[in-house]
Amino acid sequence: MNLFDVYPLFDLEPVRAEGCYVYDQNDRKFLDFYGGHAVISIGHSHPHYVRRLQEQVAKIGFYSNSVQNPLQVALSQKLGELSGCDDYQLFLCNSGAEANENALKVASFATDRKRIVVFEKAFHGRTSAAVNITDNDKIKAPINTTFPVTFLPLNDTAAVERELKKEDVAAVVVEGIQGIAGIYVPSPAFLEGVAALCKKHGACLIMDEIQSGFGRSGNFFAFQRANIQPDLITVAKGMGNGFPVGGVLIHPRFEASYGLLGTTFGGNHLACVATLAVLEVMEQEGLQENARKVGAYLKAQLEQLPGIKEVRGEGLMLGLQLAEPAGPLRKQLLFEHGVFTGSAAQADTIRLLPPLNIGKGEVDVLMEKLRLILV
Repeated sequence: MNLFDVYPLFDLEPVRAEGCYVYDQNDRKFLDFYGGHAVISIGHSHPHYVRRLQEQVAKIGFYSNSVQNPLQVALSQKLGELSGCDDYQLFLCNSGAEANENALKVASFATDRKRIVVFEKAFHGRTSAAVNITDNDKIKAPINTTFPVTFLPLNDTAAVERELKKEDVAAVVVEGIQGIAGIYVPSPAFLEGVAALCKKHGACLIMDEIQSGFGRSGNFFAFQRANIQPDLITVAKGMGNGFPVGGVLIHPRFEASYGLLGTTFGGNHLACVATLAVLEVMEQEGLQENARKVGAYLKAQLEQLPGIKEVRGEGLMLGLQLAEPAGPLRKQLLFEHGVFTGSAAQADTIRLLPPLNIGKGEVDVLMEKLRLILV
């Protein structure tokens, strides 16, 4: 049997990783400024994370959601404490796309509506409903486009108001920071305006914090730059530091009922311990504050480089827009200088999404490599 060939692959095989570095099969060292799509939050192979998972798998790794699992309760309490969303309810699943699927379902149940308002360049996942609210027709099969979706310009409050006045919108979905698009930040005023409009017109506000959450922006959630309380918040990626975990934070105004949502693997013992370990390390090592400080330092350094049109983003979620296509520069950084970076839908943009424990020393290494190429 062959693999279904849907991924273009670099000729590189990582075999181990530690902290902010990845090592290939030839023991070559790579500085990780991408974190495997913003997944690595507390660093590769963090000893506390490894120990917690090893201890748990030696006890029990999985049983279904038909039994008591105190780890789920401990996780919900810790997540509420560190995020400031302690009055929300938590539904655990396995991925960001699944989190968005369930958030859309809750919103549609609550409003008895189907239409979704999202924003140009948005990416919310590849599963059936999530891909329909993603702004990329190339990855949508006919079966995916079974409910109406309206795409609007980001930060255009008037456009949102025009649509919500029609009183048929189930939810407005906004990324805390647009990631795959090339790192675009919704303004606090826009988020506050959208939240008020949703409340006025009976729509739900879903904040997609799958890439921008868990401290990456310098806040626990990127939307916390604004004074809003979303109806639903979706999380994944950095949540498990590589273990498949996702979740939906659900406002207390929504009432749960048996069978409303469900999942086989979501909230399993290992997933809970992985996420608890992430939260424990974030708290103990001050990684949210580190993301804020080192991110500001990185952004200031990038803005001084020649050939840079714009640097966008917050914390350790930055987009570097070049004056030319970014692909050649990314390959040069990877294969000649040993630095991982990320691509974006915008071909002239590089995404920088390093582990949250990255330091100024690693930033200086990246800058040295970039100067060798750009100057």
